Amino acid sequence: MTPEPVLFCWSGGKDSAMALHAMRTQAEYRAAYCVTGLLTSVTEGYDRISMHGVRRELLETQAGALGLPLRQVLIPPECVNPVYEARMAEAVLAERARGIRRVVFGDIFLEDLRAYREQNLAKAGMSGIFPLWRQDTRELARRFIAQSFRAVAVCVDMRVLGRQFAGRELDESFFHDLPPGVDPCGENGEFHTFVFDGPIFRAPLEFSVGDLVERGAFCFCDLVPGGKERAA
Repeated sequence: MTPEPVLFCWSGGKDSAMALHAMRTQAEYRAAYCVTGLLTSVTEGYDRISMHGVRRELLETQAGALGLPLRQVLIPPECVNPVYEARMAEAVLAERARGIRRVVFGDIFLEDLRAYREQNLAKAGMSGIFPLWRQDTRELARRFIAQSFRAVAVCVDMRVLGRQFAGRELDESFFHDLPPGVDPCGENGEFHTFVFDGPIFRAPLEFSVGDLVERGAFCFCDLVPGGKERAA
């Protein structure tokens, strides 16, 4: 049986990376589905991944290293839900016209977010796949390191984490230093990441760590394309 082509809602972060890895390696997903493209929202004017703040150029380099085409959905700064939903609906309907009926997400346990995604997909006659759903986030963090993924924290919520976490690599010391009550995978929005190496990539991504910028309650670490590959 030919695997069904599916679209991946890609954030550039660790949960997306682990979910894509699951789609490619776990028998139940590998046999049934084939990820044929990525979908990412990018903020107009800033040219950066929405919420994560990663430059569009790095997103495109990341997609190239994954060997997957990238569809970018442009949204305005401080985008309100009706605008976001309309632009995402336009994108997924275009994919549906190409034969796509399912979209993959890296969500882990937020019931309201999953319900929101499924409701919006249903309007387009589509459904979602959630390969990490209900998995223990401590175990996922351990697996992330064990599977040789590498990532940088690019955005932290300073209401729960110190700004010093921005720009740090997600190694054992990063997870050890997280305060009590902070989810190991940042599933409640405590931090966002950019994955630059791991088993899903053809080659590591090259970048340098730039300035820290505070915007409201959030601290962003700017990643600059190019430069020397990060040392192991």
